[in-house]
Amino acid sequence: MINIIIGEGLNKNTLKATKEFEKNPNINIKTVKTNQELLKAIKNPNINAVIRGSLPAKNIIQNIKKTHTNTKINRSTIINGEKNKFLLTPVGIDEGTTLKNKKELIKQNIEFLENLEKTPKIAILAKGRKDDENRSQIIDQSLKESEKLTKEIQKEYPQYQITNYYILIEKAIQEKNNIIICPDGIIGNIIFRTLVLMNKWPSMGAITLGIPEIYIDTSRDQSTETYIRSIKLAYYLSKKSQDIK
Repeated sequence: MINIIIGEGLNKNTLKATKEFEKNPNINIKTVKTNQELLKAIKNPNINAVIRGSLPAKNIIQNIKKTHTNTKINRSTIINGEKNKFLLTPVGIDEGTTLKNKKELIKQNIEFLENLEKTPKIAILAKGRKDDENRSQIIDQSLKESEKLTKEIQKEYPQYQITNYYILIEKAIQEKNNIIICPDGIIGNIIFRTLVLMNKWPSMGAITLGIPEIYIDTSRDQSTETYIRSIKLAYYLSKKSQDIK
């Protein structure tokens, strides 16, 4: 039996999603109505996975970081693109602000896919094309950082395909990369909202990297179908974790 907790906020699509699994004998889903209960569930060893659901995001990640001081906590959103499922990161508006942080993100995403026995294929993005150099200081800094990041990750992981696509995210998706590294979390958040909330690309939620617990972050504004996908992801990751143990 897989025990899953999901947050019930103002968006009652979470409740509709849980009803889809009522007859499944392998999943036990319960809802909580406060962030405090959600955080308590994450620490509970009897709970296999926790989903934010439609509760507000305030202080959840910050509290997780306080209880896991020996590791770096990051998030990656799983998006089902056009015939291609990929991890999009960073997506938190305060994430991906340094080269060091993006290297951490890449390593954590690689480890996540390796644990799922999938081969990472990584796309690194920048705020402009290669030939946009000298158009502004911000663009120049982003181009140089993306090039440095690409070289360092290629050197560390020569067994994987790692490509700098600069600003060409459409090409990165078309060429079926399964890890897409945005220039920073603000841009990543905008890309997520454009693809998922506006263009209705299916999302499974954002996985939390750097902790042994399974915590899936979701938007308060998601559809019933998205919460169903998040529950399926929580179940899949929980089963995979049990198999590894």
